[in-house]
Amino acid sequence: MQNRFWLLNLAFLIIFSACKPGNSENNDSDVAALNKRWSVEQAQKWSEEHQWLCGANFTPSSAINQLEMWQAESFDPETIDRELGYAESIGMNCMRVYLHHLAWETDKDGFKDRMKKYLAIADSHGIKTIFVFFDDCWNPVYKAGKQPEPKLGIHNSGWVRDPGNLIFLDENLMSELKTYVVDVLSTFKNDPRIAIWDLYNEPGNNRLNLSSMPLLRNVFRWGWEVRPSQPLSAGVWNNSLKILNKFQLENSDIITYHNYRDEMNHAAAIDSLKKYNRPMVCTEYMARTNGSKFQNILPLLKQNNVGAINWGLVAGKTNTIYAWDTPMPDGSEPKIWFHDIFRIDGTPYDQEEIDLIKKMTGK
Repeated sequence: MQNRFWLLNLAFLIIFSACKPGNSENNDSDVAALNKRWSVEQAQKWSEEHQWLCGANFTPSSAINQLEMWQAESFDPETIDRELGYAESIGMNCMRVYLHHLAWETDKDGFKDRMKKYLAIADSHGIKTIFVFFDDCWNPVYKAGKQPEPKLGIHNSGWVRDPGNLIFLDENLMSELKTYVVDVLSTFKNDPRIAIWDLYNEPGNNRLNLSSMPLLRNVFRWGWEVRPSQPLSAGVWNNSLKILNKFQLENSDIITYHNYRDEMNHAAAIDSLKKYNRPMVCTEYMARTNGSKFQNILPLLKQNNVGAINWGLVAGKTNTIYAWDTPMPDGSEPKIWFHDIFRIDGTPYDQEEIDLIKKMTGK
């Protein structure tokens, strides 16, 4: 979900670059002392116990963002059930799903109940779940309640970060985020329907860079405090973020990553990550106009036993059929979809892709 618009105002960064979120004093030696990362043997045992993961990043077509998906007034189990049925029909067995701390903060028990309902629906379709806690992509400000309508032809016009700018403005937020993560992990720490906990999506995006490190360090610490039975990971996504990448790769139970490039670039990325000798899952790929397609990437992932989670299942309010940097203000359908597989009625964007996915999944 690599944001090419760089929406964060440079002045904001200048003002807050010296500000450290609360409880961010932990250094790498502190983290190392608390580290409960799986051994290589534990990670490989997890891989042996799980079939090859193949699926999509999932937001129901009726939701513009994570808040609309999880808030009580807009939670939509009927659409979730129908659209996960589309995934089941082509052999997909895993969905990656974003959470948001504000939905939990507003209604803690209700939020966890809705997570349970989602997991029950997904399990009825033979689908495991990768839950994502935090995210540095797209809009930095959000609020509870009714979410905005999509902007015509603009990719992810209503998607919101978590925690976004608030991490620099509320000195008490870090403590609240710890309570949130520990509560959710403790509730679901032994749930076999959950495949992976993805702790932080694209830390450092939107030019946040190392200002994302305090939360990244802390969310791993919180995860180790609970030490769920499922693996903890935070995917690498940008080669230039050397310090963040090093921390993510050295502390994740299994290796997760994003790659929206062609097969040569993607193959090189896989080769570079094999040295960690841990199971790998690509948690974001498939951007057709970037040269990342099912036809050239999915067989590569299957051949290397790398989990394959593409961006997007059903075209909907997130507008991810449009490319990051090529808005279509008239809202017309692009000739080549950027992401997504199905239309809302379940008809495929490209039957050739469907046939390939079914072949790869044995459906």
